[in-house]
Amino acid sequence: MLRHFDEELKELKGKILRMGGLVEAQIHGAIRALTERDSTLARQVIENDRPVNALDVEVDEDCLRLLALHQPAAKDLRLITTAMKISTELERMSDLAENICERAIELNEEPQLKPYIDIPRMVNWSLQMVKEALDAFVNSDAGLARKVCADDDFIDDLTEQLFRELLCFMIENPQTISRAIRLAFIGKYIERIADHATNVAELVVYLVEGKIIRHMAPPVPP
Repeated sequence: MLRHFDEELKELKGKILRMGGLVEAQIHGAIRALTERDSTLARQVIENDRPVNALDVEVDEDCLRLLALHQPAAKDLRLITTAMKISTELERMSDLAENICERAIELNEEPQLKPYIDIPRMVNWSLQMVKEALDAFVNSDAGLARKVCADDDFIDDLTEQLFRELLCFMIENPQTISRAIRLAFIGKYIERIADHATNVAELVVYLVEGKIIRHMAPPVPP
């Protein structure tokens, strides 16, 4: 019975990883649709949100069944409840990739406002955070999870920098306002992806150490 339960927990981890892989592909596809001005790809990414949603439901159902049948305690209980929350965070990342594609389709109908240099940089950093958060989950690595939390500050700085640049475009030429606003939305979506990666990392710290660190201010240096 115990061996069977351990196998089910292993399968649960596998589903989280599979879901994470789909989400990473969604984010990659969304930024390609923007930078390559490929509306067909954007629509495909939007369509591919469905398997992510299906896995989210499947993970929830598996977790509820494991809780009901096995009544786990201690770390096993933390793993199951953490998996439920991580699947929700991943599903929201996929939704944000879908949002990026919706704005990309709109932007592709107009001349490109600016070279896409900072936005891909933001996406690459966010994707690295997602990957490391999932690696931390699989390997029960609280140290890596804390690194992901710290890395979120860099995305916040890049987002603010992007907003300032877009504001200059809007002030200098009102005809750029609609395109600049859409790019600002995309910047915010990317920032939110990084926030969700941070949430996953915080859940990993809870899984490994039993400590809830969300909403906690970082320690003040001496």
